[in-house]
Amino acid sequence: MTTIKFEHLKQKAMTKKHIIYLLSFFILAACNKQTASVVEEAKDMTMESKEEFRSMAPKAGEARPINLGTYENFQLDNGLDVILVENHKLPRVSFQLSLNHNPITEGDQVGFVSMAGDLMATGTSNRTKAEIDAAVDFLGARLNTSSRGVFASCLTKHQDALLDVFTDVLYNPSFPESEFEKLKKQTISGIQSSRTDPNAIAGNVASVLRYGKDHPYGEVQTEKHVENISLESCKNYYNSYFKPNNASLIIVGDITLEQAKKVVMEKFGSWQSSEVKDVNYDMPKSPDGAQVAFVNKDGAVQSVINITYPVDLKPGAPDAIPASVMNSILGGGIFSGRLMQNLREDKAYTYGARSSLSRDRLVGNFNAFASVRNEVTDSSVHEFLFEMNRLISEDVSEEDLQLVKNSMTGSFARSLESPQTIARFARNIKRFNLPQDYYATYLQKLNAVSVADIKAMAMKYIKPDNANILVVGSKDDVAEKLLRFDTDGEIDYYDAFGNILDMSKAAALGDVDGKTVISDYLDAIGGKEKLMSINTMSQKMEFDMMGQTASIESKMKNPSKMAFKVNAMGMVMQEVKFNGEKAQMSQMGQSKTYTEGAEFDGLAKQAQMFPQMSYMDEAYTVEFKGVEKVGDSDCYKLKITDPNGDVKTEFYSLEKNLLLKSVETDEANGQQMTISTEYKDYQVVDGVSFPHTMVTTGMMPVPMEMKVVSLELNNEIDDATFNIE
Repeated sequence: MTTIKFEHLKQKAMTKKHIIYLLSFFILAACNKQTASVVEEAKDMTMESKEEFRSMAPKAGEARPINLGTYENFQLDNGLDVILVENHKLPRVSFQLSLNHNPITEGDQVGFVSMAGDLMATGTSNRTKAEIDAAVDFLGARLNTSSRGVFASCLTKHQDALLDVFTDVLYNPSFPESEFEKLKKQTISGIQSSRTDPNAIAGNVASVLRYGKDHPYGEVQTEKHVENISLESCKNYYNSYFKPNNASLIIVGDITLEQAKKVVMEKFGSWQSSEVKDVNYDMPKSPDGAQVAFVNKDGAVQSVINITYPVDLKPGAPDAIPASVMNSILGGGIFSGRLMQNLREDKAYTYGARSSLSRDRLVGNFNAFASVRNEVTDSSVHEFLFEMNRLISEDVSEEDLQLVKNSMTGSFARSLESPQTIARFARNIKRFNLPQDYYATYLQKLNAVSVADIKAMAMKYIKPDNANILVVGSKDDVAEKLLRFDTDGEIDYYDAFGNILDMSKAAALGDVDGKTVISDYLDAIGGKEKLMSINTMSQKMEFDMMGQTASIESKMKNPSKMAFKVNAMGMVMQEVKFNGEKAQMSQMGQSKTYTEGAEFDGLAKQAQMFPQMSYMDEAYTVEFKGVEKVGDSDCYKLKITDPNGDVKTEFYSLEKNLLLKSVETDEANGQQMTISTEYKDYQVVDGVSFPHTMVTTGMMPVPMEMKVVSLELNNEIDDATFNIE
């Protein structure tokens, strides 16, 4: 049995009466030489100095060891390590099985490891997914699986029934093909959603920059990776790593040691062990000099900034606590962090600027981050680097240091309210080979951190001159202003998944005329003469809305007439008409009519069957902004400004001259949103090429994929279709 002892320290707010009483007590305690000295000094004080003395808060006493409570530790013959934390306040118990091996690289099937863990709860040789879910729900319990283990919790009286399901999932997963395919579709949908999320993009690219793609922490999942995942790979992962000699079982709750030993032997004693191969990796290196990495997000009005690099900082290392204090002063969890005070409170560049210094048994990392307006992106990077350098070159004040230590003391004390904390501490002590009193003496180690320690930690772990300065934002508005921060004076560009982009193709093309690109596009889809012969067009598109099929039926007629309906759940959700003179929008029984304004102008643009025909007019400006990829295709990037000054960005394939993507910024409910649409699956209808799949992001939380199910040209459409009362 292992015991960690704590003594709970309670701090009470002291009234003036309490302080006077305490001073009187000290005066009476003449046996204490230090106190007697204070009393002697007080006798010689003037009235003014006595008032000053009474106004000073008493100094905090030395931190003492704290009593965390007890835990029990035993091991089965098959190698399963068991940690028990008894807590009899509530009749509940939880079981957390965790694997101990290092993460593995996944190659061209990134994501199969997490998918293997998710699939374990979708069926066994004895139960279907529905039966597993029903059994857990009947008990009022929880059961979750992941690539790193299994967790379950329930009322103590149901533990045997729950562990029957737990062990069935652990020992007999069947990896159903149907659930595998469903999970792949869900994963691809999630990737599609995240590919336009600037924070998700920053997370992807930062991982690649810090660790490299050959490290498990640097692998970024793409749709292609998901398509490559095989069910066999998922099964192989389970068969290789779910072994008792590679696992710890943490039990927390209303159960005694005797009961725990009995139930563990009964449920896990027959689990067969076998050799588990572990993998070690080289320590990633920080960049040589400061390197600016940029991910373009057309239409973005904000930039996401990450200043990041790997660090060698292990859990429980001697530097762990002082380094954590140092990071909290710079930009940790407290509001008084220097980054927050500078970029938010002083400069008003952002809602929040923070930093993190993570510990990890393979490789940790430093990351300073914020989202800021386009126009202050370079100024914000300057302030980040300024605060990092200031922490290295200047001593922090005792007041700032004490403020952070007080905050960390409070956070640590609050964490002790959970019995799971004791179990986690016990596992960490064993897993990372920490001293038995590591957590019991945490407050003592925290209290001992000095101003000199902070400077030493800053000099060791804060590296403004060897950092990746990653920005996700609008290239046209921001990128060139960041050149001054790059050591070699050259910005590296990446896509949303951390793949470096070759920007030399734009230079090789020279000065491309934007309207020539538009002319080539019009020729590619059928030619101007053919397009001008189209008088009417009827189209129906379908898309998924909350699990149900919805549709958009549109009719267009020259000149500039349009009507469309959005149908969902058996009713017309929205109807729009435009006849060149009036526009009408009807929704849920309410209608509005417009003859001018933003809504009218917007519908007038939509009423053009082939809007690129208008781009050739002198009133439109079409600028070539370089070459960028859309998917695997190199595209001309064009900035189109209409006569009203509205701007959109479009991407045309270099190979086939087809429109592959458009991006524009719109305003809804007072907030700007960037709407991006990709055009795929071009098919010829009566001599004209149309995209038959359109994927729009920015309008809804998930991408909206619309597919054309019918399209007719030059069909009969009655003018009454566009009548507005």
